[in-house]
Order: sequence, then structure tokens, then C-alpha cells
Amino acid sequence: MKVHNIMEEIVCQHINAIYDLLAETNSSWLTCDCENCRFDATSYVLNRIPPKYVVSGRGVTHSINLIENDFQLKADIDALCNEGIRLISSTKRPFHSLPRKDCEIGQPKIPVFNFPTLTGLILDGTTFEPVIGAKVTLKCDGKEAEMIDKTWANPAKTYQSTKGSYSFWIKPIPVEKEGVSKKFNFNIEVTAQDYEPLIYSLEIPIVSDDYVKAELDSTYSLKVKDLIIFKKSVHNDME
Repeated sequence: MKVHNIMEEIVCQHINAIYDLLAETNSSWLTCDCENCRFDATSYVLNRIPPKYVVSGRGVTHSINLIENDFQLKADIDALCNEGIRLISSTKRPFHSLPRKDCEIGQPKIPVFNFPTLTGLILDGTTFEPVIGAKVTLKCDGKEAEMIDKTWANPAKTYQSTKGSYSFWIKPIPVEKEGVSKKFNFNIEVTAQDYEPLIYSLEIPIVSDDYVKAELDSTYSLKVKDLIIFKKSVHNDME
């Protein structure tokens, strides 16, 4: 048995169960429940929860038992599943109804600025605990940065299961040729109920490539410094 992320099976089960229930009840907002839409929704959730790796049957049993008894994790997974299904249902890919084998995305040989994945944490300024339910928006030139596909949300949200973390993957930007250097300026805007809003600016230097990076590469990522936000009452007391 190879190293495996057990969360893939758990999330697939939750996604399929919710899709089946919505289809049976003729939910008014569900526009499609095809295989590709289900895969997209599953990817949306898996991108936002910590993996749980196993290498043996014993590990599988132990992990499943832990997950089954972690009611908060299961609730977070269901919340993310519903969020992902709604998003995918409202923004289906043009080829979503095609057979899965016909939906592979190639890597076109065109010069672009490929961006690293961005990850970070939102923490409480008093307790330094993760802030749950924060809204994190990535902006470039005053506009929301476009993500590489609809499985990456902008704005993003923080959940208990993701321990206050967020992630972005910006859509590649075409350029005339490879080897061009440019610095991109972004703002990360953070809002959360009962907290003062925060805006953090960062600059990312990029050198253009001659192709689109269509697959995740863990070595090409940027960890944003922890962003600290304060509750309104605490902030007022400090003043």
C-alpha cells in the first residue's frame, strides 16, 4: 500500500451523499450533478482541509475512527461541501458534461507570468489563536485577483478544520515573451465579525515562463506572514 490521503475518500463520500440528496429533493439551485462537477466540488473541499496520510490498513482504520468521532471536522467538511457544490453549480466549466477523459487540461506553450500558490494564517491579536470565519480577499490594482479556476475561491474563508488558514492560486497572465521580469503588488484584505478590518500589502517578483503551469507544485509556493487582527473592543481599549 502506498502513502495515501484518507481524506480523499471521506470528502468523496460527503460530496456524493450531498449531491444525491439535493438531486432527490429537486433542489432549485442545483443545476448539474455530473461526474466532472462532483470532481470539481471534491477538489474545492480537499484544497481547504488538512490531509491525513496513511500507509497501512491499520492506519486507515485508526484515521477513520478518529474522523468519525470528530464532529467539528465532519461539520466543517459538510459546510465546505455545500459551499463548493453551490459555487460549482453556479459556475460550471464549459466542458463539465463531457466524459472525464475528454476534460484533461493541457499546458499551452504560451508566455505567461505563473504565480506561486499563496498560503497564510489569520490569528487573533490577543490569544494568537486561529480566527474562524474570517473573509480573506486578494486584490491587485483594486480588483479581486482572478483565480486559476473556480475551485479556488477569492474571497476565501477560514474554517476550524483548516486552523485559520487560507490559500490562493492566481490565474497566469499572458505576456509577450518568456524571461520578462515584473513585480506585482497585491493587497490582502481581512474582515471578520467583531474584528477590526486589516489590509496587508505584498510585492511578488515574477519572471515569465513559456508555458502555463496547470498542475500544483508544492515547491512553487509563498507563505505569507501571519496576519494578526484585533477585536473591536480590544482595539478601542488600546487607543
